Amino acid sequence: MRKIILIASVSVDGYFEGLNRDISWHLVDEELHQHFNDMSREMGAFIDGRVTYELMADYWPTADQDPHSTAVEAEFAGIWRDIPKIVFSRTLTEAGWNTTVMHDVVPEEIAELKAQPGGDIALSGANLTATFLRLGLVDEYRIYVHPVVLGQGNGRPLFESPDIRMNLKLTGTHAFGNGVVLLHYERGQD
Repeated sequence: MRKIILIASVSVDGYFEGLNRDISWHLVDEELHQHFNDMSREMGAFIDGRVTYELMADYWPTADQDPHSTAVEAEFAGIWRDIPKIVFSRTLTEAGWNTTVMHDVVPEEIAELKAQPGGDIALSGANLTATFLRLGLVDEYRIYVHPVVLGQGNGRPLFESPDIRMNLKLTGTHAFGNGVVLLHYERGQD
């Protein structure tokens, strides 16, 4: 059965974005981007919230045509276009680029999606992640900790549901040359 894998970059103090959705502090160099490409290529689908999907759709469909794109960016553009995407939105009625629109997170529908053949499913988007966490739908966590502290009140925390306790099992770590550290967890026994 396929897994739902939360993939997120955070600051050392747990924020996935700064004020006004600032992610300029993300340290994505060629090594880390290639890692993302290699991981993404193995996914069976991407699940995003509307905001994340629209940010991705504004840039990646044609990034490989931009003469300023690096080789790894151009490579990711093709990966992003080819992999099926599911966007959860109550306002979108349709989306391009191999994307299906769903309106509500229904656990039974997610179970059906996981039972389909293919690679694991990457999850991103803050509001959508909070819903998946609250419903216990995340199987694995790949948290990329960037060596920056944004400071209290200067961002949006990845885990916004303090009423939910999650016990996680560490399955691996990886330090990148730019100081980013991957913490790879599976869901443990709650």
